[in-house]
Parts: sequence; structure tokens; C-alpha cells
Amino acid sequence: MPAALAASVVVVAAAAPAVAGPLGDFAQKAYEATRRANGSGLPGEADIGTALREALAQGAGNAVRQLGQTDGYWQNPQFRIPLPKKLLKADALLRGFGAGPRLDELHLSMNRAAESAVPAAAEVFSGAIRQMTLTDARAILDGAPDAATQYFRRSSSDALLARFRPIVAGITAQAGLAQQYKAVLASAGPLAATLGAPDLDSYVAQKALDGLFLRVAEEEKAIRDNPAARTTALMKQVFGRR
Repeated sequence: MPAALAASVVVVAAAAPAVAGPLGDFAQKAYEATRRANGSGLPGEADIGTALREALAQGAGNAVRQLGQTDGYWQNPQFRIPLPKKLLKADALLRGFGAGPRLDELHLSMNRAAESAVPAAAEVFSGAIRQMTLTDARAILDGAPDAATQYFRRSSSDALLARFRPIVAGITAQAGLAQQYKAVLASAGPLAATLGAPDLDSYVAQKALDGLFLRVAEEEKAIRDNPAARTTALMKQVFGRR
């Protein structure tokens, strides 16, 4: 374990956290376990740090696996990437012009591109977990209820977008998304000038990222709230309620 992360866990465990952010429950369990560790057979400080990393890695890994497969976005209304707003507003009119099949093909292709990009997030999330510092840990504990989610957004969003966009661009080029979009516009006749032509690659990459963070947050909540979601012995020892 990196020294900075180990130090952060030691400090977090040294005193009960006053404010619970998304990692607050994790930190509280770490504090309780360490406080009673001497002679009790409970995990030590190094094991607590490992359990914390396991929990974060599990949550991120599950999210990547779910969304980074065929239909991961497309078949889940919560995560399905919508058409750009201007197209949505003109949906009924465009279908009236006969553009329905093109709209549907465009919509599906966008989600397929997102599903292809998401597996690249695994390495980025792993790096963000390894690089968590003492300052980051304190900010999470003392911050807003979504402080941990915001930490991951701050620490990995740029890197994720940098990974996602070329993958999305390759898929959209292969699927002919730009051509599909132009075909939709052509069906709209005079309306085309009002619909514009967004940067579909950036749009899809950003929406894929938003969905991924939403899914990671759900996984984190499950680990905090549901003992069955803690899949290793260390996680069960450290995060289990006593």
C-alpha cells in the first residue's frame, strides 16, 4: 500500500470521524476496528487500509463491468444515453418527416459506443484509489454527503474523458454516426438549420462518464448499507456492524 494511503487510514482511524461523507461509514468502521484491535483479533491498520481499497475497487469494478458490456447502457433506462436535446425536442416532427428509423439507429449507436469505451475506466479508477492522500481523506470526511463521489470526479474525470473520447470516436466513425446525423438533418428539411450539429463524440463520452459515476455511487451505497455486498473477509470484518 502506498505510504500516503496508509497514513491517511491511520489518521482516520485515530479519531472517530465527525462528519460522514460517502466514505464516512467506511472510516467509522475502520476507527471502531482499530480502537478495539489490541488483543481482540480484529484486523490491524494495514488490513483496514487494504479493506478500504478493496471496497472502492469493488464498487468501481462492478460499475465498469455492468456498463461496459452489450446493453449496459442501452437496456437500462436509468443509464441509457439520450439523443441530443435538440433532436429530442424535434423527435415527433422528425418522425413525421420519415426520420424515425435513422433516429433509432443513431440512438442505439451512441449507446454502443459508450459501452465500448467504459472498460478503459478500470485502470483510471485504480490509479485514483492508489493516489488518495491524507488531505483527500480529510476533505472527504469533513465534506458534503457526496464528497467521495466528487473526489473521484476531480481526480479521474479528465483522464477518463481522455480515454473515452478516442474509443467513442473510433466506434462512431465505424458506425457512421456523423453520416446518420446528417441523414436525420436532411430529413428535417428547413428545420435542419435549427437542430445544429453537436460534437457527438464529446457528447457520448461525457454522458458515458456521467452514467459511470452514477453507477459507482450506487455500488458504494450498497457496500455501506448491505453486508451481503461486502465480498471479502477483510471487508466483512472492517465494515460489518458490531
